[in-house]
Amino acid sequence: MTLSASEKEDSPQVYEDRHVHQVYEEIASHFSSTRSEKLVQIAAQHQPHTSIIAENLALPHPDFVFDFAVSIAVIHHLSTPERRIQAIAAILRTLRPVAEERCTETAAPGMTLIYVWALEQKSSRRGWDEGDEQDVMVPWVMKHTKGKNNDGEAGVYNRYYHLYRQGELEHDILQAGGCVIDSGYEKDNWWAIASPKQVMT
Repeated sequence: MTLSASEKEDSPQVYEDRHVHQVYEEIASHFSSTRSEKLVQIAAQHQPHTSIIAENLALPHPDFVFDFAVSIAVIHHLSTPERRIQAIAAILRTLRPVAEERCTETAAPGMTLIYVWALEQKSSRRGWDEGDEQDVMVPWVMKHTKGKNNDGEAGVYNRYYHLYRQGELEHDILQAGGCVIDSGYEKDNWWAIASPKQVMT
């Protein structure tokens, strides 16, 4: 399913709220425990975990504090290239830099692992591949659903995804001020390990 003309006219924030945030809140009971405000509240009840709900474009963490950050299945839900790059930059900002002369295996700068859905899924059940639309709506079908969803169809919730083509994640990391340490393809996803480009001296 591709985007309609009226949907493309929405602001990115409004569009993502309708086709990402609201959808995941609706399907939370049928989805993994790593997503949704409701699920974060449940996780907070199980100590010693600390959980917060934050805007990926403006993370509330101080600069340069983390050794490692993981972003799985998040960046591809942002609806513009600028917002995807801004989100990666926000993650890189939180990573610990290290003096260049101390960059060894034991004193490396902070790193992030980022996973995004790939456009190249020719052998999957979805069948997407080069030449297909990169901005798509992907249905989540809930069985035994009562009531109506955001699209007026009981039990089917359409989620926005940007499908990354080969090399696009690495490009976005460079644009965000990062350097790519390693990258690859795994189970219909592109992944990359990255660090901030600049290190403290």
